[in-house]
Amino acid sequence: MDLFPHIPIITAMKISAFGEKFTAKSGILELMDDLGKAVAGDEKVCMLGGGNPAQIDEVQEVWRKRLFALLGDGSLEKALVSYDTPQGRHSFLEAVSGLLKENFGWDIGPANIAITNGSQPAFFILFNLFAGMNAEGVKKKILFPLCPEYIGYADQGVEEDIFTTCPASIEEIDEFTFKYHVDFSKLELSDDIGAVCVSRPTNPTGNVISDDEVKQLSELAESADVPLIIDNAYGAPFPRIIFEDVNPFWNKNTILSMSLSKIGLPSVRTGIIVANPEVIEAVSSCNAIINLANVNIGQVLTESMFRSSEILEISRDKVMPFYRNKSIQAQEWIRKYMPPQVDYRVHKSEGAIFLWIWFKNLSITSRELYERLKKRKVIIVPGEYFFFGLEKDWEHSRQCIRLNYSQDEASVEEGIRLIAEEAAKAVNS
Repeated sequence: MDLFPHIPIITAMKISAFGEKFTAKSGILELMDDLGKAVAGDEKVCMLGGGNPAQIDEVQEVWRKRLFALLGDGSLEKALVSYDTPQGRHSFLEAVSGLLKENFGWDIGPANIAITNGSQPAFFILFNLFAGMNAEGVKKKILFPLCPEYIGYADQGVEEDIFTTCPASIEEIDEFTFKYHVDFSKLELSDDIGAVCVSRPTNPTGNVISDDEVKQLSELAESADVPLIIDNAYGAPFPRIIFEDVNPFWNKNTILSMSLSKIGLPSVRTGIIVANPEVIEAVSSCNAIINLANVNIGQVLTESMFRSSEILEISRDKVMPFYRNKSIQAQEWIRKYMPPQVDYRVHKSEGAIFLWIWFKNLSITSRELYERLKKRKVIIVPGEYFFFGLEKDWEHSRQCIRLNYSQDEASVEEGIRLIAEEAAKAVNS
């Protein structure tokens, strides 16, 4: 049975191994395809899949005012007809590095910042810089110390088998909530590890590793002489979709990836990398070959907000409270609609725009639940895709789903109601 009947399969072309790999079916392709079809169609769909952020009225008004200001002084037109350097717009690099240095005391300047066309290309570059066959003939891998991890990483390697993951330990907090932790007792940085990578908050679960866990990971990476990559797409200091009291982290052995997407600008495709100058030069070189130059609209739109620290204020006062309230409301709906015969837990919501539900007694996998829900016009993401790189089978990987709670209240509530209905039908009797 073809699980992806809506995705065309390229069969006629004679293509390379690279072509075979990157035209094959993948979780991220299915996710984005479902997202696009749902948005384009006429039927009402409860779109709880994908990572599309919400439209927050107060934040939208900020972008509206900025666009009018740029139109008024001609800055937008100038940006549209100008290439920036492969590293990024120099004035924007100054603004970002200045904000981070002034507010967090980091010893950085423009040479520590590079811009990419969104976080996804940033990780394609970073993973393939540090993993795969090196000049000494040793195949290096990226280690994810907390599994499950982001679906968009899974197919980023040009070479096969460049990812390895460490299953999280599970703490059942109460009869509604659980939490993943880095299992340091099983975490080992062998000689074939080229970098360590973790998202904070973690996509898909909303987990936030603590300051102590970050420090431990940093020390492990440094002792192994490999970088620690932190995906901060949802984290502090911006867009600050993080509900725990934790501190932003960076040092010279850390590669910090940030983005303008989740602050409300997903389509401007602006990724921000903070790293040592050697890494920045390497990323810029890759940018020149892959992209020639970066999209500069996001940089122009937000530069003054970085200079004034307004980006931090918006994140703290508008973005974070909005999503925290959305998360609380969605969890209340889960408690309301999920029938008692369904044995489930929701991962402690510490950040990001997702809830992660673990079903402990269903007779079907999360993949099958996804297919049933899609027929009822509810789009979620099955958990299997987030457990890549495991050395051993883990039943837990087939028991979880991710849902995006950021969309309109009616869609989220109805979607949760239908998820509960389908879960009840699938209880293992």
